[in-house]
Formats: sequence, structure tokens, C-alpha cells
Amino acid sequence: MGIELNALHWVYMLFIVAIIVVMLFRRDTSLICILGIFCLGLAATTSIYQSIMGIFNSLIYAIKELMGTILIISVITAMSKELISSGINETMVFPFTKLIRGPKLAYWVIGILMMIISWFFWPSPAVAILGAVLLPVALKVKLPAMGVAVSMNLFGHGIALSGDYVIQGAPKLTADGAGIPVADVVQASIPLVIVMGAVTTIAAFVFLFRDMRKNTLSSGRIVEKQTEANESDRFIIKKLTPKMKVIFAVLVPLLFITDIIIMFTAKLQGGDATALIGGTALFILILITSFTYRKRSLEKITSRFIEGLQFGFKVFGPVIPIAAFFYLGDAGFNSIFGELLPKGSHGLVNDLGVALASTVPLNSTVGAVTSTITGAITGLDGSGFSGISLVGSIAKLFSAAIGTGTATLTALGQVAAIWVGGGTLIPWAVIPVAAICGVDAFELARRNIKPVVIGLAVTTIVAIFMI
Repeated sequence: MGIELNALHWVYMLFIVAIIVVMLFRRDTSLICILGIFCLGLAATTSIYQSIMGIFNSLIYAIKELMGTILIISVITAMSKELISSGINETMVFPFTKLIRGPKLAYWVIGILMMIISWFFWPSPAVAILGAVLLPVALKVKLPAMGVAVSMNLFGHGIALSGDYVIQGAPKLTADGAGIPVADVVQASIPLVIVMGAVTTIAAFVFLFRDMRKNTLSSGRIVEKQTEANESDRFIIKKLTPKMKVIFAVLVPLLFITDIIIMFTAKLQGGDATALIGGTALFILILITSFTYRKRSLEKITSRFIEGLQFGFKVFGPVIPIAAFFYLGDAGFNSIFGELLPKGSHGLVNDLGVALASTVPLNSTVGAVTSTITGAITGLDGSGFSGISLVGSIAKLFSAAIGTGTATLTALGQVAAIWVGGGTLIPWAVIPVAAICGVDAFELARRNIKPVVIGLAVTTIVAIFMI
């Protein structure tokens, strides 16, 4: 039996509902989360000044918890920018262009390559690395620009980002929200990501080529676009010889493959695995910049690092206040406000889950469907990341009520949130792919709807049997 609920529990529940409602209206939730932190502090301490202090301290707590994730994404982005501006990306991708011999093969080759590169570089940088090189090749073999965009979108922002197995930014957020190890979420997500990825990409392939045969495919083409280095970088690129580009094009993937081998043999997970990838990316950035810019390398390394940090904090800026609120549902509460939870409490979320189980008949079907819907709702802001702490928190609440399935429900919510908001269904989230391929973002999002909805339905059914 759980403890008796008090004002803290009801305040927490009230703000969870408020956050979901605000997300449904596609509005930003940062203010609601900050107000939630203040009200929780007021209910716990009955002190206005301590509640105000709690807001700032909870943000610091969230930043500390997320700093590793923010930093790895910043470093990866900085390295990606250097690969693009130096022209190494073209050399890395060129061998794969020979595999693209027809439109059907182009769809799968571009998609699988996008997925692999997105695991290591994240999808947005991967789009820039691949797009300018592979788009002309795909067009030559009669795969429309819309087909290229769909393939890159579903494999990169869908499959790769929803699992996020190398950088582990997404599972870190959801695992923290659910109060379980990152490794548990990663393991539980593998079958779900495989099912979701297979169903969605195959469905999209069938719909795409059906429309191509019927000549009903709207290309959505708006403008021919090519990514280019800036003027200062064009001059520098000439200093990197073709031979050096080939050496780096081989060295970069080789180093990351070595990292994966080390991760398996040394059993590195979570923060340790992230540190290995991040350190390698930073080493690659320094090495390439030193050879490319020579005398200007010291300044350029700093410049790239700053660009990466700007991107990292831009992505996670909206996430920090939301994560700060949901950390209070578990261990974060005692760290921020002290030992003020009721005696016998195992955290606000756990207490609510136990209370819910005693009043509402819950089962794996209700839990799985709710996790999928919650994840999809949190993705409506077009971020995919801003609400996945909520996904983990809701999953913990329902698994506490059911008595099992925390990792599976968390992973399911994560998959739904990333597929909807991470860059496949929300028009402003698909802009990176749409811009590179020169297609209309709204048309791309519309084309993704049917395959993604079918995929989510099948994946939810699979999750029900896994719980």
C-alpha cells in the first residue's frame, strides 16, 4: 500500500496535467514548469524565499544532470561543421554513391547511411554531411527529391534519434524522468525501435513508389539548394589535399568503430560511453582543424567549439526548466528542498502511481497506449526532447500502478515523442531535411503522417506483449 497523498502530490499532479494541456495547444511549457517548481517549494517549505531559491537550484540541478548530454552534442556538432567545411564529408560519402543504381536502391542506401551517420553525429549535422553529396546522385537515378527527404527523415530523425544508442541523449532524459538506469531504457528500446523503424520505412517506401507509378507524387520541390562552405572556409579548403581528405575520411569512421569495440569489450555504458565518444570527437576536431587551418588552427578550434556549444544550449534551452520540474518527482526533490517528503514516500511519481493502482484498474494495454499518446503529445512542440522527461515520469507512474514494465513504457514513450516531434511529423521540425532537399516542409510532414501513425500503432501492440 502507498502512503496517503498530501498537498505536494496534488500540486505535482496538477502541473503535470497543466503541462500536457499547454503542449496540446502547441505552446511553450517553460513558464508552467517554473511555476510548478515554485508551488511545490511553497507547499513543502511554506516559505516564499525558499521557494524562489528552489527555482534556481532546481535549474542548476537539471543542468548538472544534463551537462554531459549537452556537451557531447556540442562537441559532435563542432566536429561535424569542420567535416563539412573541409570537404571531408564528400570524400567519406563518395564510395556509397556507387551503390545507388536505381530509385529503390537509392531510397534504402541513403536511408541506412543516414541512420548510421546520425547515430554518431546526430541527424541535423548528418543531413548536412549527406544531403549535398547524395541528393544529385539520387535525382540522377530518378528518385524524386521528396523521396530523398522521406528516406533521410525517417531513418535519421526517426530510427536513429529515437534509439540514440551512441550519444544517448534521449535515453538519458527519459531514464532520469523514470528514475531508472540509462542501460535499461536502451535495452528495452531495441525491439521497439526495430519494429517502429521497419514498419514505418517499409510503409513509406510502398506509398512513395505507388504514387510514383501512378504519377500522383507531389514533388513538393521549392528550390534547388546546395550547402556551401562560407567564403573564408572555401579559401582554407584548398590547403587540404585530396590525399589528406581520403586519410581523414577513413580515419574518422575507423576511430568511432574502435570506440564501439571498446564500449563492448570494456562494458562501457551511460556516461562512460558518452565520454569516450565525446573525447574522440574532440580529438578528431583538433586534428582536422590543425591540418586544415594550420597557423589559424588555435583560433578556429575555439570558434568551432563555441559554435557547437551555442547549438547544444539552443537545443536544450527549453528542456532545462522542464527537466528541472520532473526531477522533483523523484530524487531531485530532496536535493533541492531537503527531506520534506512524507514519511515512507518513494518519490512523488511513485506515490501517485501506487495511489492510481488502488483506484483505477490498470493493465499493460492501458499503460502502453497512454505512454504512446503522452509521448506523441510531448512531441507536438516540434522538439522531441522538451517533454521526454514527462514521458519517463508518466511511465514510472503507470508501471508503479501495474507493477512492472517501467523500462518498456519509458522506451515506448521515448519512441513516440521522438518520431512525432524529433523531426518527422511537425513541419517546423523537418525543416533541416526539407531545406537540404529543396522540398516543402509541410508536404514532407504530410507524407510522413500515414507511415508514422501505422508504425506507432504496431509498436504499441508489440509493447503491450513486452510489458
